Amino acid sequence: MPPPRPRPPTPDVPTAVGLVLGAAADLLLADPRRWHPVAGFGGTATALEQWVWRDSRPAGAGYAAALTGAATLLGVGLDRATRGRPVARALTTAVVTWTVLGGTSLGRAATAMATTLDAGDLPAARALLPTLAGRDPAGLDGADLTRATVESVAENTSDAAVAPLVWGAIAGLPGLLGYRAVNTLDAMVGHRSPRYLHFGWAAARADDVANWLPARATAALTVLAAPLVGGSARGARAAWRRDGAAHPSPNAGRCEAALAGALGLRLGGRNVYGSRVEDRSVLGSGRAPAPGDVGRAVRLSRAVWIAAAALAASGRLRRGPRGCRG
Repeated sequence: MPPPRPRPPTPDVPTAVGLVLGAAADLLLADPRRWHPVAGFGGTATALEQWVWRDSRPAGAGYAAALTGAATLLGVGLDRATRGRPVARALTTAVVTWTVLGGTSLGRAATAMATTLDAGDLPAARALLPTLAGRDPAGLDGADLTRATVESVAENTSDAAVAPLVWGAIAGLPGLLGYRAVNTLDAMVGHRSPRYLHFGWAAARADDVANWLPARATAALTVLAAPLVGGSARGARAAWRRDGAAHPSPNAGRCEAALAGALGLRLGGRNVYGSRVEDRSVLGSGRAPAPGDVGRAVRLSRAVWIAAAALAASGRLRRGPRGCRG
């Protein structure tokens, strides 16, 4: 008697619907303007840091593990509370997806920067840069600010939009909230300042791990979406393969190189982060970006993360989570 065939996984329709609805909410509404849960998480992380900060990796690892674990456990609790309740699962997933995505806000910030640069208002453009990138805006000229904006759009397409959707597809509500906690902590303490060189090490490494797959998915989708904005799929693929590993980040370089190749641009160069200076390798073989290229980058970014939302929902339909039938 032949062994019974394994049952195919039950499609997780409610989570798939929730991912699509949450992505649509971000596309139409951007981030919540008030009472943003991610801002609340950041405030909690700041308060906890005042109590536990030590100039040591173990202290930072405990800090990152506690906060990430709490966010993930909240996702587990929401998952269990909505199990077997398809409408509640879909609506909860939609709200959580909306709050952890930042694709539209990224595009709006970049567009505001392009408008300011077109107007020639460098002081205002320098004041806007911290909403996009962590580098020191003092002394940056229009070309530097434009390059920083395009690089930020490329990198944060993964961090702010594709990565949450990937983790939502992999792990549902715990994946959405756990990833956003990891990425938020990296932004807060993961940089190489004297205060966070040791304390933020674990947060930065966790973010590298969490973004490994999403960054490469972003680069691949950039190749596929490039023709939709008049870009070159061949150029995107060539720059990704040739230059992606030259970036100091194991992930950001893939996204930046692919976008540079898609749009025929050249990214990379000297970046100043307070007292730290990085001379980065060139990504892409085109020209230096101009303010008009920011809009092209934003349109490509939007196409990439909308495609990621569709694929994430498709993934939940193909593999439902064990024990989740609602």
